[in-house]
Amino acid sequence: MEYVVLGSGPGVVAARHWPRDFGQLLAINNAWRVRPDWDALIHPWDFPEERRPLPGPGQRLVTQEAFVPAQNRYGGFVYAGGTMAFTAGYWALAQGPRVIAMLGCDMHYPAEGQTHFYGRGTADPLRDDITLRCLEAKAARLMVLAALQGCAMVNLSAGPSRLVFPRCAPGGLAAVRAPAVDERRAAEALALEAALGYLVPSGRYWEEAARFDPQALDAVDALWLAAARVERGRVAS
Repeated sequence: MEYVVLGSGPGVVAARHWPRDFGQLLAINNAWRVRPDWDALIHPWDFPEERRPLPGPGQRLVTQEAFVPAQNRYGGFVYAGGTMAFTAGYWALAQGPRVIAMLGCDMHYPAEGQTHFYGRGTADPLRDDITLRCLEAKAARLMVLAALQGCAMVNLSAGPSRLVFPRCAPGGLAAVRAPAVDERRAAEALALEAALGYLVPSGRYWEEAARFDPQALDAVDALWLAAARVERGRVAS
């Protein structure tokens, strides 16, 4: 099964006319507007009700009741990164897919012009948040954990991206395979996460932010970057 995940980056409009020759289409927040044949829409509790669609036959809304347990299965928000692109990735991973392909989830915000497909919007992943100190490391973590599960993470976007996934064309998903990763480094990262004990079962990690050590989280991030064999601060173009 393939999951194609649509974010709100300007490049997501490329998906409007793609043939529906892939498995599940997962939209994040406003991205359900890109094309009508989405299978699931994932959004946080504070996503405005007036922006939520009425699901049609075979469509469903994925809210915190579903994505918080999924994210906790993979260590929780503090380690995974508290923004919806990563939350969507982990929820999709919990469904057991072979491939997760992201489009418009690049978290790259130019100083001028469009930041989102609908114009300019708030750069949520760039807010001052202890879980988002290194977006590349959070992407690396998702890619490595997916690979260990036999799932390949790929990026369908063409422009600059904070994601570190291999690039892929939409017609190439059938040939994608999970990459080789450094399993020893991944085991070290998971062991350090367990030792720190920063899992917040409710998902409301900001209520406990005072107990999280930024330097310890930087050390975790460094291990995930090493496990994925990518460099800190990398912006893929």
